Amino acid sequence: MKKFKHITILIGLLTLGFNEFRAQQIPVYSQFFMNKYTQNPAFAGMDHVYDVTSNHRYQWVGIEGYPRTYTLSINGPTRDLKNGLGAFIYTDNVGPTRRTGAQASYAYHMNVTEDIEVSLSLSAGLIEWKIDGNQLTFNNPNEPASTGNVMRSLMPDAKFGFLFYNDKWHFGGAAPNLLQNKIKFNDIQEPNPGNKLEDHYFIHGGYDFILPNELVADPYILIRYVSNVPLQIELGSTITWKSAAWAGFSYRTGDALSMLLGYTYQDYISFGYSYDFTTSNLSSYSGGSHELLFRILFKTSLACSDPMMPATGEKIPSDWQLFSISGGLGIKHL
Repeated sequence: MKKFKHITILIGLLTLGFNEFRAQQIPVYSQFFMNKYTQNPAFAGMDHVYDVTSNHRYQWVGIEGYPRTYTLSINGPTRDLKNGLGAFIYTDNVGPTRRTGAQASYAYHMNVTEDIEVSLSLSAGLIEWKIDGNQLTFNNPNEPASTGNVMRSLMPDAKFGFLFYNDKWHFGGAAPNLLQNKIKFNDIQEPNPGNKLEDHYFIHGGYDFILPNELVADPYILIRYVSNVPLQIELGSTITWKSAAWAGFSYRTGDALSMLLGYTYQDYISFGYSYDFTTSNLSSYSGGSHELLFRILFKTSLACSDPMMPATGEKIPSDWQLFSISGGLGIKHL
């Protein structure tokens, strides 16, 4: 049947079958620059505001059972600004499979020089994998899901991240799937050795260039390494006008070219949209990918450690104002 053929193609390309789980097992976002925390927990609390962000991604639209990913995250600083806390939940649906995860994070921020800070972070949580056998047809009736069973696998997970940064640039990395647990479904007594959480490594960096006419350019690079999967490099940049409207692009090797648009209202409510032009072999089947982003920043009781800013623990006076650059925020005196 065409439906199951498309699902088989999709799952095969993601290698999310019953025998192998060696594909990229971490959701990919085209608007990474607007919610860096979900990729690296060391960003928690970096901007000295409380950030609540929701991502909705619809990938390879047009293919039956195309991936749909939904994420909700929150992060912010502690009162002394030396620590960051965060948490996020997500669900990733691909045909008959669903991956749901939740993690909580802690980040410690400290100065390494007068102008450079470092953040070290650790996250811990749970992941559930689910396969709905009712949506599949098998040639082999002995497959565990062929009887229509819903198979589940629940396991702990952890992530480490580091980040060097100042008000102009950032450089960091993250290692999700630290525990590399085996994925054992409840109906299978002997899991395949290949069914496990593969090691992932992310390295990223970015820089803010101040341009004339109240423009800011924010080029960035993100490198993803996953075991048994070709190295992926993402290059992108946005240009922001008056700390409000932005547009940009990104390119992921072997995957897609993305166009980005967004707007921030009064420095605390942001909307973003991206469209991916598929460049992989899936381009013949896919109508591209859509991603929506919604973000709210809470700035009450924000503390500042800069001697030119309000003292730690004080609320922002009326003559101070939040401003946004490169999807991040700071404070300036009016």
